[in-house]
Amino acid sequence: MQSIILFLMQNDFTNPNVIILLGYMGCGKSSVGAVLAKQLNMSFQDLDDLIVSTYKCSIADLFHEKGAKGFREIEHEMLLKALSDPTERILSLGGGTPCYHDNMARINSATSRVFYLEATPASLAARLFPHRENRPLIAHTETESALKEFVAKHLFERQHYYRQANHRIPVDNTSVQEVVDAIASLY
Repeated sequence: MQSIILFLMQNDFTNPNVIILLGYMGCGKSSVGAVLAKQLNMSFQDLDDLIVSTYKCSIADLFHEKGAKGFREIEHEMLLKALSDPTERILSLGGGTPCYHDNMARINSATSRVFYLEATPASLAARLFPHRENRPLIAHTETESALKEFVAKHLFERQHYYRQANHRIPVDNTSVQEVVDAIASLY
C-alpha cells in the first residue's frame, strides 16, 4: 500500500493543465502554440510576450538594460508565475528558459505535457538569419554559415535540458499543422 501511495505522489504534477513547448529560438514554438491552442480550444501564452507586457519593453531592451544574467532572473520569475497559473493553456518558452536556474526541473514537476520542438542547426540558421537583428543572442552574426556554427554550439550546450522534455517532435521539413497534429496525437 505504501508503494502505491509513493507512486501516486511521484506523479502528482503541480499544474497538469498546461502544455509546454520548448526548443531553440526559431523552431516554431509560438507559431505551433497558437495553432495548437486554437485546435484544442485552449488559450495560448508566450513567456516572452508575458515578460514584454509586464516590463513594458522588448526582450532585446531587457537584455541590453539588465544583461543576460538579469534577464534570466526576470525570465525565471515569470516562468514560476506562469507555472503557478492553473488555467488550461499552451505555454511556449524562450529558447534559453529551460537551461537556467532550476527551470527544467520546475517545468517537469508542473506537467507531463512538455514538448521539445527539435530542429537541426542548418534549419534553424536558415529560419533565423533573415530576422537575426531582432534576436539579441544572434544579432552579431554576419553570415548564415556563422549563424549555423553559433546555433550548433548553443544546441550542443542546451541539448541536456531540451531532451528532458517528455516528448521530442522533429520540426525540420514539416508544416506547422503537421507539428500541431503530432503534438495533438500525444495529448
